[in-house]
Amino acid sequence: MHYVISDLHGYHHERFLKLLDKAGFGPDDSLYILGDVIDRNGDGGVETLQWLMYQYNVDLIMGNHEAMLLANSFVFDEITESSLAALTAEQIDSLTRYQLDGGDVTLKAMHKLPKTTQQDILDYLRDCPLYHTLEVGGREMILVHAGLGNFSPDRKIEDYTVDDLLWSWPEITDRYYSKILTIFGHTPTLAYGNEYENKIIRTDTWIDIDMGAGFGREPVLLRLEDMAEFRHKPSDI
Repeated sequence: MHYVISDLHGYHHERFLKLLDKAGFGPDDSLYILGDVIDRNGDGGVETLQWLMYQYNVDLIMGNHEAMLLANSFVFDEITESSLAALTAEQIDSLTRYQLDGGDVTLKAMHKLPKTTQQDILDYLRDCPLYHTLEVGGREMILVHAGLGNFSPDRKIEDYTVDDLLWSWPEITDRYYSKILTIFGHTPTLAYGNEYENKIIRTDTWIDIDMGAGFGREPVLLRLEDMAEFRHKPSDI
């Protein structure tokens, strides 16, 4: 079976593992996390990142928050008074924006780790793909963090830019490839209207599975074979 989940944003690691158990996820299954494991809550997702590095059947697709962490990886270099003074205005601006967008908890948790572990995590993130394609039940699918910005039906997936794949905010009326189902997160479904709160949005060409875990809501695990949804209720744990 193939499962997808997105935008955990520091969701409690043990609660995440219990969600996988609830869905019956096992060693013969595959899980794709559509970006943004990190930032905003708890330990910033660092425990989940450390777990991910050793899972042969779980793949993390790059999210904009992972990209922001990598863009600020200079903070894990050996810091001295002189090196701090040598930070450029561009670096200071980038770091400030990342911290304000929820990165502060991740940076603090990362700094508690040994240097070798910090570098292992950064190397792991550098290897994360921008998208993944697969076929389930006879239908082709694209798994990506934020949708397909500047979409054109004549444009191949490999021709989309990093910004197109990590930062786009699709309109509810947007349509993507007619014969390929695109699944993404990044835009909380609630952003499309109160009627979508705690609901996956399904259109004929795309599905948005970001349930707003970064803002205290429960994420949804979606099984692609039958589109079954798995989530915790507050009373579950």
